[in-house]
Formats: sequence, C-alpha cells, structure tokens
Amino acid sequence: MSDASQHGQDEHSPSTLATTRARLAADRADTLARAAALGRDYDGIVAANALVAVDDEHDPEGASTAFERAHVASLMAQTREHLEELDQALERLERGEYGRCEGCGGTIPHERLEIRPAATTCVRCAESGPRRSPRPA
Repeated sequence: MSDASQHGQDEHSPSTLATTRARLAADRADTLARAAALGRDYDGIVAANALVAVDDEHDPEGASTAFERAHVASLMAQTREHLEELDQALERLERGEYGRCEGCGGTIPHERLEIRPAATTCVRCAESGPRRSPRPA
C-alpha cells in the first residue's frame, strides 16, 4: 500500500494530479519572476558599470562590482536550472512518472515532494548518489 493510499489519497487521482500540477506551476511562476528580477539586477549592475572606469583591477569599487556581477550571474544560472527541473517534473507528471525514483523505481515520499517538487530521487538514492566530485588526495 502506498503512502498516499495510507493517507486516504490516491497519488494518481485527478484531484491529486491537479494539486501537484498547480504546485509545480506556482513554483514555475515564482521562478520566472525571480529570473526576471535577477535579469533586471544584472542589467542594473552592467549599466552602473558603464558609467564608471572599466579598470576593475585598479578601481577600488571594481572588485566588489565584479563580485556582484558574478554573484547575480550565478543566481541566474541556478534559477534557469531550477526552471528546467520544474519543466521536466511537469513532463513526468503528464507521462504518469512523477513521484517515481529514477534510481530505484520506488515511490518518492510525499513529504520530499512537498519540499522539493522537482525531486527525481527518493531520499535513500539521493543520499547514496554522487553529490559532488571527489576531493583530490
């Protein structure tokens, strides 16, 4: 018996699918808004930089401006990645594969999907999978 069935809810019922779709769509809308705001921030940094000396190395403010620009660019990349993950989650939902672990094929717990709606693995597979490259010896 699945966790959803134990709680009186079928994970494939129309209401559950609609709720999941709505949650993913809301997360996607928030992510698009965050991407737009970051884009404006980045454009503002670039525009402000155009008004001052371009010599980051010798300009006392150059290092912090370069850091801000790199920081916002990194946040933009993370936002784009999250948007891709959400789009893939919506595709899995349409195919009837949402909530299935790509590692073991088991069910991803509802609590994990509440926190990470685009999750592709159960907790056990996420913990055992490689998270980052090994450190050099």
